[in-house]
Amino acid sequence: MGFILLEGGAEFGGQMAAADLRAMELAGGPQARLRVIPAAAAPDDNHRRAGRNAERWFRKLGATDAAALPLVDRQSAQDAILASTLRESRMIYMLGGFPQYLAQSLAGTAAWEAICQAWKAGAVVGGSSAGAMVLCDYYYNPADDRVLPGLGLVAGACVLPHHDTFGQHWAPRIKRLLPDAVMIGIDEQTGMLDDAASGRWQVYGRGTVTVYREQRIQRFRPADAFPL
Repeated sequence: MGFILLEGGAEFGGQMAAADLRAMELAGGPQARLRVIPAAAAPDDNHRRAGRNAERWFRKLGATDAAALPLVDRQSAQDAILASTLRESRMIYMLGGFPQYLAQSLAGTAAWEAICQAWKAGAVVGGSSAGAMVLCDYYYNPADDRVLPGLGLVAGACVLPHHDTFGQHWAPRIKRLLPDAVMIGIDEQTGMLDDAASGRWQVYGRGTVTVYREQRIQRFRPADAFPL
């Protein structure tokens, strides 16, 4: 299996470099094929700008083969050429935006199957904000105040992005809707990777990761490692 990168938002700047550089290292270094999925930004026609921002950010970090894909809806997610590109990628990164749109665009498609195959072959699969949310078994959709099924790469979990700004205010509501799930609050400019010993997750970046489990609340700082 590969690695999973979950980030809390405000991804293209500041101390997010720590998480992304580590993910690039795990993917094989600066020359590794890195592909960005901007679909979550498509509903407000922001996917092109967001994709360009991602390309600039990863190239600034040293990536020599970083590109945003024209994967913006279910139709493009079924494209065989795009799926082949994803299958051969070493790092796949999903941008933030509208979580329900992203999940519905990818679920059950050739692109998602290719992403899973790449991950099983050792690739890093990650995302920020909405991109991180949909990787879990569940995600909260603030647009209609519902918890919906995610893509299931992180079992039994639900990510609360932007936890240091507004995400923490979702916690009581999600706890009532998902009493048995592990909620993961990730601050902005903060990421977590399952690259620590024994499959534990390590925190990178500026802020903290807050884990809500049953009646416990635990906070982890950069360089801390913890199990889910």
